[in-house]
Amino acid sequence: MPLIVIAEDEFLIADVLTIMLEDAGYEVAAAPHGRAALALVREKRPSLVITDFMMPLMTGLELAQAMRADVELSHIPVILVSGAQGSIGRAHPEVFDAVLDKPYNEKKLLDTVSGLLS
Repeated sequence: MPLIVIAEDEFLIADVLTIMLEDAGYEVAAAPHGRAALALVREKRPSLVITDFMMPLMTGLELAQAMRADVELSHIPVILVSGAQGSIGRAHPEVFDAVLDKPYNEKKLLDTVSGLLS
């Protein structure tokens, strides 16, 4: 089963996302900020990463840029899920494979995940 790493500093949002993805048949590992997520990505080599934009220590943009700069991680799809910063994410198609706005539509998110993993 594909592993998805979630980078989200809001515990309740991370929890809802984790349950939704596990119910859809994915394995999930969550991190409270980009730096912890990058360590998880390096350790576990997930199939996909879902990140928030605004987080302490390392933003979602910095996380995605760090992954793209690492030859061993650059192929992993990254979805940005953001409230106010979606436009910033859309300005960086070289690092984000998809950008979804919060509050996100569960079906659209799962369809996006499924599409990027197929």
